[in-house]
Amino acid sequence: MQTWISGRVRKAPENFIPGSGVGTVFAEARAGRRDFIRNAFAAAASGVAASAAIAQGAAAAGDGDPAILKLPAHSTGLGQPVAAEGYGKPSKYETNVQRRTSPGLTQTRQASVSFAPLQSLFGIVTPSGLHFERHHQGWWDIDPSQHRLMVNGMVKAAKVFTMDEIMRLPSVSRFHFIECGANTGMEWGNVAVPTVQYTHGMLSCSEFTGVPLITLLQMAGADLKKGRFVLAEGADGSSMTRTIPMELIESGEVLVAYGQNGEMLRPEQGYPLRLVVPGVQGVSWVKYLRRIEVGDQPWAAKDEAVHYIDLMPDGQHRQYSSIQECKSVVTTPSGGQMLLDKGFYNITGLAWSGRGKVQRVDVSVDGGRNWRTARLESPVLSKCLTRFNIDWVWDGQPAIIQSRAMDDTGHVQPSYQQLRAARGSRSIYHNNAIQSWAVQANGEVINVQLS
Repeated sequence: MQTWISGRVRKAPENFIPGSGVGTVFAEARAGRRDFIRNAFAAAASGVAASAAIAQGAAAAGDGDPAILKLPAHSTGLGQPVAAEGYGKPSKYETNVQRRTSPGLTQTRQASVSFAPLQSLFGIVTPSGLHFERHHQGWWDIDPSQHRLMVNGMVKAAKVFTMDEIMRLPSVSRFHFIECGANTGMEWGNVAVPTVQYTHGMLSCSEFTGVPLITLLQMAGADLKKGRFVLAEGADGSSMTRTIPMELIESGEVLVAYGQNGEMLRPEQGYPLRLVVPGVQGVSWVKYLRRIEVGDQPWAAKDEAVHYIDLMPDGQHRQYSSIQECKSVVTTPSGGQMLLDKGFYNITGLAWSGRGKVQRVDVSVDGGRNWRTARLESPVLSKCLTRFNIDWVWDGQPAIIQSRAMDDTGHVQPSYQQLRAARGSRSIYHNNAIQSWAVQANGEVINVQLS
């Protein structure tokens, strides 16, 4: 199967790091050395380059383009029958667009993460089959007829809901992003991975359908005056539990969701029921949701007292910093891609904020010395991904491409220098620093950080 070129940009290779090399990558990144990363990546890129050269040569052969002069089979014969596949699948020429794991990142694949291919997506919606995953004990395909949701604690009468009872209640559908708190976490100390799929791919955006959690609390007679927190508990083996402040729930934003992108949730995304907590890190979007308990104080569960906390420069840990701050990233051109010639390019990327709407995105092609305001594609929604674009004519000289987002509350995405001045360089979570992609004279795009 030939490799085709998307526009004038050669795609980034996949699976660039072998499992045995992941530990070395992290060690090299902490030491500020990038040779191992570049060498591993160059080996993977060479195969893509060879395929691209073959594809280009084929188009140039002969007196004319055979793709025009010779009618292909699909123009002269019958195609596949209607509904040949009961559930549609992507083209066989797009099978390389997949969510990917990072070999060796975790001890077991059940407690691990997969990354969404941001560099290959359009618009703001992530297809359900490409949505990133984060599991603490693996995923399950649960029988919805046997699943139950209990609401208890500071309520007049504890209630247990079946899926049928939840799905017959008035529902809403809303678009929201979900981002793991550890997204971009490997980049805190230095450059660690070369492509946007691995730097920012713990991020997705979907239309979620469900019932506002406040509706279920009111049906149980929750004490909203004294009960200012809820504990959300999942049904998987890790018993994921997270504290959610009541003010988020009272706003009506928090959903008990069963639908995603027009269909039922996928098993990897919490089927048949999950929590949707817009703007808050993904660990609070509890999957396989089975219990909501109303209480008068945070629970300090293991995943909010020991994990998903911010290590500060003075050695202290900061808890309950759940909001995903204003952030953006250029997805094309981005690491691992290659610009094939000089001329016009559309710089595109994604911006988001857990505090509200993206108000503006600025783009620089000279490492932040000069900025231009990008176009925001509609719709621009609260706590949702926003697509931005800006025109650029590449003159063949080295360039450093960056994006900087600002939301409607006035928060501005920081540089690494600004972020590290406040947070140090040894953290894992909530890295929303400006991402830099260096375009080299030969067109190769690599991940860099500016001090």
